[in-house]
Amino acid sequence: MAQYLIPEKIHHPRPVHLLVDALYFGKRTTGDSWCILVFRDGQTHEDLWWTCTDTETTWAYAQGKGALESLGYTILSVTGDGFSGIRSAFFKIPFQMCLVHMERLIIRGTTRNPKTEAGEVLLALGKSLHTTDRKTLQLRISLYWKKYGSFLSETTTHPDGFWSYTHKELRKAARSLRELFPYLFTYESNPTIPKNTNSLEGHFSHVRDLIRVHRGASKQQQEKILHLIMLNSSTALRKSKKG
Repeated sequence: MAQYLIPEKIHHPRPVHLLVDALYFGKRTTGDSWCILVFRDGQTHEDLWWTCTDTETTWAYAQGKGALESLGYTILSVTGDGFSGIRSAFFKIPFQMCLVHMERLIIRGTTRNPKTEAGEVLLALGKSLHTTDRKTLQLRISLYWKKYGSFLSETTTHPDGFWSYTHKELRKAARSLRELFPYLFTYESNPTIPKNTNSLEGHFSHVRDLIRVHRGASKQQQEKILHLIMLNSSTALRKSKKG
């Protein structure tokens, strides 16, 4: 593997609706985590660009954007998670917040079994993302904050004199929904824009399984394996299209 020369990807530049996301390895808690950033064609599911890096950064996403554009691709839209660096890197390109990621952000704050009415209502809003529209959700978010804003602003003073929001995680989830709302319905202006990154996540699940088989490999060897997986996936897709 050390002497193996990794082949280059053959590109076919065209207009694309991108799916972007990062797959992490290692443990962030121990400081040895790293990831692979992948840009995928949301319609053909072909991996177009990828790179291994310590963590997601605006610069890394901008690097991928620049690489594809220099090859002749036209990026029509980008669908990704709530990492603000994606929106910064693809400034002025339509961004669609993945609805599945948005729902997960809400569930993280409410849990699947909320203990408060405010949590139950917010969870219901999260579940409605896939079936509602911009105007309806905008009204519901406004009504939610009018009714539960004071509850979400409640604070608790601790013995050391410091304070924190009593319902910190719930408040964080509610704020995320309000702040990311402008990017939830980008697809309404163009139905070909993917609403989620599901195909990329399914791909990541398969990739993680393959890496587990080689879990004894060094990070450098794993990076080569990842490159081959992405490359072979792209080649297989191209062949199947021609066939």
